[in-house]
Amino acid sequence: MEHNKILEIRDLNISFQTGHGKVQAIRGVNLDLYQGQTIAIVGESGSGKSVTTKAIMGILANNGHIDSGSIQYRWYDELTEKEEVRDLVQLSQKELQKEIRGRKIAMVFQDPMTALNPTMTIGKQVMEAMIYHEKKSKQEAYKKAVELLELVGIHDAHKRMKQYPHQLSGGMRQRVVIAIALSCDPYVLICDEPTTALDVTIQAKILELIQDIQKKKNLSVIYITHDLGVVAKVADVVNVMYAGKIVETGLIEEVFYDPRHPYTWGLLSAMPDLDTDDDELYTIPGSPVNLTERIQGDAFAPRNAYALNIDFREEPPLIDVEGSTTHKVASWLMHEQAPKVEMPQMLKKKIEKMKKEAKLHGTNS
Repeated sequence: MEHNKILEIRDLNISFQTGHGKVQAIRGVNLDLYQGQTIAIVGESGSGKSVTTKAIMGILANNGHIDSGSIQYRWYDELTEKEEVRDLVQLSQKELQKEIRGRKIAMVFQDPMTALNPTMTIGKQVMEAMIYHEKKSKQEAYKKAVELLELVGIHDAHKRMKQYPHQLSGGMRQRVVIAIALSCDPYVLICDEPTTALDVTIQAKILELIQDIQKKKNLSVIYITHDLGVVAKVADVVNVMYAGKIVETGLIEEVFYDPRHPYTWGLLSAMPDLDTDDDELYTIPGSPVNLTERIQGDAFAPRNAYALNIDFREEPPLIDVEGSTTHKVASWLMHEQAPKVEMPQMLKKKIEKMKKEAKLHGTNS
């Protein structure tokens, strides 16, 4: 992995004006993405995963507002042979559309049916961005579109170019969406729950496909998902989000095999595996916090069986896990004066099993 930082998010705060008041959806998010790296953002619905990436793309809903912070995007300009830096927060919609969206950063959405235009042929949709952004002729765009469809594993590409979305299966449509995202050779690919609507075997194929393309093109990938099984297969770094904040971040093996935040314990415990009986499946107690109200202390405290008194008063900072430069946890339990708390026994067993399985399959995660 090259160690060129391509994206740097600092102190990002985003709110939405709603009928029920102002929702503080993102509360001081920091995030780094390096060239060729895959990071995952995980958490329950409403934790702020998609809002963060929509802010990168500049596609927040009309009632959304970036209150503060920066999203710096860096790339090497081959023409000028200089590193270019843009703060995406400062760019107008027009500049984002012309310079960034689709060209430098592309997004694969979770439902291919809403991402594709039902009235346009597949070919036209794959060619569109190349003609608009790269000023390619129709012949050049057609040739590259066929190559892209083949790259994403669609056979009979010439025939598929003439077809409409409804004539393809769900897995095929998702491949087309990936082909469109890759059509202008972006540096960053954001995948928002890219396999939610697909069955498990097709899911695995789509994930493998994205990984193959990433290796070929040295892409940086951001995955948004609530499915930790997906994360285990693809990510280098995991960011766990809760109530608009990153509460645990680290390398995949740190977060999976040595989780420290009680919320991460809950997410991992709730992950089903083949041996789990339905009545054994863990769910995190309580429900997510109401982000229209001012949060006092740690947002997870009301659902946290291990909460300390200070959790209800003061918000914990991200604290380094001893002996690691990459693993950080926003929990007062990490404080040197906090009582020592062990992860639940059930989760310990599960992690031991995950490690054994990983060894068997010879994977690193």
